[in-house]
Order: sequence, then C-alpha cells, then structure tokens
Amino acid sequence: MSIELRHTFLDTGDGALHVVEAGDPHGRPYLFLHGWPESWQAWRDVMTLAAPDARAIAIDLPGVGRSAATGDRGVKRLLAARVHELIRSLDLTDVTLVGHDAGGMVAYAYLRRYPRIARVVIMNTAIPGVEPWTEVLKNPYIWHFGLHNVPTLPETLVQGHQAEYFGYFYDVLSADPSKIGPESRAAHAAAYDSDTSLTAGFDLYRAFAQDAHDNTASAVAIRTPLLYLRGRREQGDIATYESGFRAAGIENLTTAVVPGAGHFAPEEAPAEVWRLIREFAGR
Repeated sequence: MSIELRHTFLDTGDGALHVVEAGDPHGRPYLFLHGWPESWQAWRDVMTLAAPDARAIAIDLPGVGRSAATGDRGVKRLLAARVHELIRSLDLTDVTLVGHDAGGMVAYAYLRRYPRIARVVIMNTAIPGVEPWTEVLKNPYIWHFGLHNVPTLPETLVQGHQAEYFGYFYDVLSADPSKIGPESRAAHAAAYDSDTSLTAGFDLYRAFAQDAHDNTASAVAIRTPLLYLRGRREQGDIATYESGFRAAGIENLTTAVVPGAGHFAPEEAPAEVWRLIREFAGR
C-alpha cells in the first residue's frame, strides 16, 4: 500500500529538521525517532499502517539525512529539546513519542524533562544510566559502543563503506535480515554519506557518559505512561529492563515483546509494532 508522504523542513533554533508526515493532518499524532544506523525511513512501513487514522510524523535526527547538523554533539538532553521545539512548532497535542535504539534514548531524555507529554514508547535500546546499563557496557557483544566512542577513527574506517558496515549490524541483529531490504539499506547508507553525517551518528555514542549523568541527575518519579518494547530475538531479558525503569522512578510502565523481530523491529515486524503502539495509545 502506498501513502502520500509530505516532506517539510522546520527550524528548531540551530538548524532545520527534515520532517516527514503521512496520514490525517488532524488525526492523533505519533512522532517517530529513528536509531543508528538508520534514518526516518526506518518508520516508513509503520507510518503506512498508521496513516489511515493517525497523523504519523518522522524526522531525520540532527545531522543525519536531510536534517542540518547542529552543535548538540549527540547529547540526548539537547536532542530532546529539539524534539520539544518541533512539537511546539507543530502545535501537537495528545502526542505519542516513539523512539527506537538511539531514538529511544532521546525519547527517555524527553520523558525526564517534559513529563507532561501524553505517552512515550521506547524500543530495543538500553538507556544510559538506567540498569542494566552497566552490564550492557561490559558485554563484548556490544563491541561497537567502544569503537564509536573513539574520536575520528570510526569516520575514517567507515567512510566509503557505509553499506557494508551498516549491513553487518542489520544481518547480525535482525531475526530475518531480508526484512531490511536493499532499498531501505541504500536509503540509510545515503543518510550517512558525508563526514558530517557520519560524525552525527557516532556522536550519539560519544555522548553516552553525558547522557548517563543527565539521566540520573534527578530522582523525580515519572507518572507518564511508558511502553517499553523489545524484539523477541533481541539479546537480554526484558524483565531486567523493566526493573531498571522502575528503579529509575518510572511508575506507569508497560512492557511487551515483538514476535518475529530482532533489534530492528520497526522494519522487521511493522504490523506488530504498530498494533502494540496503537493499543497502548488507546488505553
């Protein structure tokens, strides 16, 4: 099924964000944040499913794809402020903020700073400073966290080889790598084709220490509804993540597993992802 995609650019103070919309402009809004190494197009299939009765909005994170690079340096607190400005500029109410991977880290930073948002969905990610974060950092399976934190080196190694490097993660972390097809892979690689965009992506990792500090600076309880999703084939026990969120003060938490998916659930199982998000928002 094809849908009309509306592309605009919105200035959020330090550069324009590439904003893509689908569906009813007056419908309930869902704002989607992608992870690494992806772009807004990670949400295309979910947006297609949402479009008949919702306002589906996705962005390229600052510096990625067609969004301008900024001085945020990957710090999720600052990226959350840009998302907040976007929500204000679009005059969105009753928003469901959905973040996958690094986008989920931005969504958590948003939740801590702007808890009056209606609801938040976080998918397939660990949150800096929130357990099991310390165990994730020790896991040799997550070797790329260390590499991506090194200044300039990953840019040097990956430039010109984006498709091959990103493809490794799609193949290893997906339950069925074929679900992330050639068109999607090419679009994501193109979103990081410049040195600037590569740096924007790797800066998401370089900011982890600051993110952990920011996320633990306040122990205020959060009552905003939060849905945490993980693909069934994703590493880690979802109950451990649930305990971490509750210990961090998240009081209204729901968790669910996405069948047939690994790490890249929005592309691997878009119908199930949208079903879970829609049901959560409808409660």
